[in-house]
Amino acid sequence: MTHDDIRTAFLEELVKVAPDLDPEGISDTDHIQDDLELDSMDVLNLVAALHVRFGVDIPEPDYIQIATPALAAAYLATRLAA
Repeated sequence: MTHDDIRTAFLEELVKVAPDLDPEGISDTDHIQDDLELDSMDVLNLVAALHVRFGVDIPEPDYIQIATPALAAAYLATRLAA
């Protein structure tokens, strides 16, 4: 799975959690809480969706590493390679 594939999958799961978001309007540096206004429950739902989609656990201390699409793609790529 390429970095772009991972980013696309992340955005797909993000939009499922927050359907009012337009994936075309989300930049790599948009913070999921500060810029995209996800609340803590949305973040938990996103983490659960990413777990199902990628089969990786994301411990709470690592949530900061999925705070933007760019960070999330890099983090998930590392986790998938392990």
